[in-house]
Amino acid sequence: MKLDARVIADAALGLLDEIGLDGLTMRKVAAALDVQAPALYWHVKNKRELLDEMARSLFVDAVDGVEAPRQGEDWQDWLVGLTARLRRSTTRYRDGAKVLAGTYVDDESMWRTVELTLRTLEDAGFEKSGARRVFPILLHYTVGYVIEEQARAGADYGEGDPYRPERIGSIVDPARYPRTAAMVTEVASADPDAEFEYGLRVILAGIVATGTKG
Repeated sequence: MKLDARVIADAALGLLDEIGLDGLTMRKVAAALDVQAPALYWHVKNKRELLDEMARSLFVDAVDGVEAPRQGEDWQDWLVGLTARLRRSTTRYRDGAKVLAGTYVDDESMWRTVELTLRTLEDAGFEKSGARRVFPILLHYTVGYVIEEQARAGADYGEGDPYRPERIGSIVDPARYPRTAAMVTEVASADPDAEFEYGLRVILAGIVATGTKG
């Protein structure tokens, strides 16, 4: 197999389920590709650059095939669908959202997606300055939501996972904190897809209500 940055990034992503982001090293990626670690440095200079390439791979996969809204499609529904794509891409891998957080994605797919989003918002009546604020808000919400969602999967806790359904209900004393106990139990059993979309709808409603939309 011919090495390039995408091949290396995909190999690194493939290791995440086993070792997580904290356990990822250039040496382990090289071993997975059956090469020596110095061979990687022709294509990625260091782990920081590797993480950027991994984030690029996640984002490219997320937006593959994205097009402008269909005729008559509501702009909010289109944005919900776009962010859901990104969530699905990051949840494919353990720590996928952590990979995307704080990384730099320099790819045509990023700029095309942002341009489509801005045009969709302007067509929906947003002023240019308001439209420019929306994409970062939705990106940050999506990454933050998935980081929390993946943390609740408990992969980093092992047997001591505090998010196990049989355990989480006993963490908060319902006699002293009845509302909090009910909330914790409800959050643990909630449908993550539904909760993700609910949060998006709240954000979008707030964007309109606060006058970001012209």
